[in-house]
Amino acid sequence: MRPVTHVVLVSWKSGRGPAVEQAIRPAIRAFADTIAGIGSVVEGHSSSPEGLEGGHDYGFVVTFDDERARDSYLTDPTHRVVADAIGENAQRIVVFDI
Repeated sequence: MRPVTHVVLVSWKSGRGPAVEQAIRPAIRAFADTIAGIGSVVEGHSSSPEGLEGGHDYGFVVTFDDERARDSYLTDPTHRVVADAIGENAQRIVVFDI
């Protein structure tokens, strides 16, 4: 099996980003310590000088040991809390697994 890189990009509904991010960012950073099969997590705002974010305000990248670890993460209660908070407050979400 090979590692899976899970990329999530979010555009928040107007005015919701700061409060939601304050609630979810610590949980996302803790994924690697609380969910089996996660090798690394990076999250935050774009620092690219290219300006090609396409309207996305926030993003995170999770690297899993393999597809099985990614699939377990999708139903993990810790992830579900974060996913639900994002879903309720996002205007648009892109998830891209490589």
